[in-house]
Amino acid sequence: MDRIRITGGRPLNGTIPISGAKNAALPLLISSLLTEDRLTLKNVPNLADVNLLVRILRNHGVDLAVDGKRPGPAMHLGETFHLTAREIVDLTAPYELVSRMRASFWVLGPLLARMGQAKVSLPGGCAIGTRPVDLHLTGLKALGAEIDIDAGYVIAKAPKGGLRGARVVFPKVSVGATHNVLLAAALAKGETVIENAAREPEIGDVAMCLSKMGAKVEGIGTSTLRVQGRDRLEGTVHTVLPDRIEAGTFAMAVAATGGDVTLEGARIADVQSAFDVLAQTGAQVTATDSGIRVVRNGNGIAPVSIETEPFPGFPTDLQAQLMALLSLADGTSVIRETIFENRFMHVQELARLGADIQLHGDTATIRGVKTLKGAPVMATDLRASVSLVIAGLAGEGDTVINRVYHLDRGFEQLEQKLSRCGADIERLTSG
Repeated sequence: MDRIRITGGRPLNGTIPISGAKNAALPLLISSLLTEDRLTLKNVPNLADVNLLVRILRNHGVDLAVDGKRPGPAMHLGETFHLTAREIVDLTAPYELVSRMRASFWVLGPLLARMGQAKVSLPGGCAIGTRPVDLHLTGLKALGAEIDIDAGYVIAKAPKGGLRGARVVFPKVSVGATHNVLLAAALAKGETVIENAAREPEIGDVAMCLSKMGAKVEGIGTSTLRVQGRDRLEGTVHTVLPDRIEAGTFAMAVAATGGDVTLEGARIADVQSAFDVLAQTGAQVTATDSGIRVVRNGNGIAPVSIETEPFPGFPTDLQAQLMALLSLADGTSVIRETIFENRFMHVQELARLGADIQLHGDTATIRGVKTLKGAPVMATDLRASVSLVIAGLAGEGDTVINRVYHLDRGFEQLEQKLSRCGADIERLTSG
């Protein structure tokens, strides 16, 4: 099993290209199930989660062609996928695949909308909370679906004549449920109104792609989406937006280590809340023509207090990374996690590096220390993994991170990007 070794204490300087957003690429790939035509997606990140989803889509009958990589020494990020689901050959998404990645559950809406039925395993993924699928199922029932759960599978059937538009009101914000209902509504008859919809930029990216395919989507970026479904969607070409979580992660790495890095292609509006918090810690964050520049030279790290919230609030996917940064702050910081109840599993591993963190229910109190010191640590989930990378980069001595397959799920060429900016980081591959 691969590990990553980091020798800390080096500032980061240079340019880091930001990859396509995993959290947009996955539902965009799934949207290929909605049409018989070819869907071309550009800037698809090369990630373990993407590769797993491709296996699931091929199981349903999706043909995939990937453009070859450019030759030469330059770092090549992103690939162009050509997906064609001319014929759906299997309506079942099996447990052995869906249980490994939660987002694969989102095939339920498109299969149901296009084929009138689907059988999808209840999902899995990172163990950071229960994350039930009841909102997904309630939303699809509002569109007319009949749903049963049997032996760990959701068995869904559309009424005669197909799904029909309806008003869907989510009692709480759910990114996954918004994706599933949005995808299904694109082939439902009439208008679907989704209220209290998630507002994340990745939702908007999917909505824009669906609009190119023929479904009219209004209210993009707001909590109310109006979808005019179509009997048939067409193929299109769409470019995956840049990954705001990756941009925020590297920005926090710069704030923790010191240095001057341009995050090429990043869009500051997509994660304004996180960059506002970074500015409060003392880092300089500015938008440039090519992306976002992050600088911290000499000044200390100021403590802050935040709580995670749905977009446009501070994202839960950056909570662990911020905690690693605040472990070195000049004072006491407080983080309250309001989204996932189990998303503090990185705390004990940060403590192995010397961090002083106390947990009280959903709240972490971080008392900044002068230095972190390298040690062997264990990754527990995707975002926890990269928080350990940040701590290792900022600490003294060698840090070895085990179970880095979590990192491969969500970060494209992580070691290469950091080493190009001066980090002493390498992957140790098991023989």
